[in-house]
Amino acid sequence: MIEKYSIEEAYSFFHQKWNVYRRSNMDWQKDDIEWAIGDYVSQMNPELYDAIRQGHPHFLTDHASFAHDLEEAVSLLEAML
Repeated sequence: MIEKYSIEEAYSFFHQKWNVYRRSNMDWQKDDIEWAIGDYVSQMNPELYDAIRQGHPHFLTDHASFAHDLEEAVSLLEAML
């Protein structure tokens, strides 16, 4: 079962990181955000992660698709609130 606080927590964290990431032009800052999100994902509610990753095996953990994944995660979590 996915509790509402899990959704709210993930949304708040991802939303804040997305707002910084998309406006940043500093590679080190983007790398730090990717690391923080990856660490969060490894510890978040597994049912919630499964719900937002929608079958994508490396959702939020693949550098090549990270920006798209993070934007998608924020959108999906917002819809779940």
